[in-house]
Amino acid sequence: MNTRRKTLPPSRPWPWPLKPLASAQTTRQHLPDGRLYLTIAHDIIRGVTPAMLCWWFNHIDEPIEMNGRVYPRYLLWHPQDHIAYQVVQRAPDGHVGKGARVRIVEAFGRNPDYLVDSIENVERLDESGLTLSRRLGKTELFNLSHDFHAVPEGTFYFSQMLVGADSGFGRQFINSIVRPRLFPDEMGQAWLRHNVEEVGNLEHFLPALYARSSKINSLASNGWQTVGK
Repeated sequence: MNTRRKTLPPSRPWPWPLKPLASAQTTRQHLPDGRLYLTIAHDIIRGVTPAMLCWWFNHIDEPIEMNGRVYPRYLLWHPQDHIAYQVVQRAPDGHVGKGARVRIVEAFGRNPDYLVDSIENVERLDESGLTLSRRLGKTELFNLSHDFHAVPEGTFYFSQMLVGADSGFGRQFINSIVRPRLFPDEMGQAWLRHNVEEVGNLEHFLPALYARSSKINSLASNGWQTVGK
């Protein structure tokens, strides 16, 4: 991951409480090879289906109008921590599926010390989930996988993040020296809270957004107060 100091945009307004970290089951551990491994078993995303999630990640770079103001959807997904999102390269079929590359800029907990500016490869995006990775040659340095499982109430969403080199020359140097400086354990803990919050936000607006996707140019008549109802 590439991190650098960046001015954070103002927070965006939102009318619902962010889900607390305690709403999910999380783990943080060091693997024998030195990589940092984080997991989140999220609270059920109520009213949201895997098909909605797949659609969301394929259209997250589009604008949306709320209360007379146009925002990138990504900024509204997490109204405090998100900074920018860009599809750098689309998949051969024009979607954000396997083979695409995306740039993600965010600061966990709005802390500039936990800022990430990373171009990542899309390894998977379908109704089973989303997988992103970053590689240096054949060595994987980062892997983030979200698995979607339909349940009667909505979707069970399970996240796994691996930070550090999985193989290759210099793995010990990267995992023991470089990784702790660029992505320390405290930053991993901040990511756990950040991801619980952003995934929890989806149930408040995604069902309505998905239902109106054929005429999504404007949701100003609903505003933040009624989106998702």
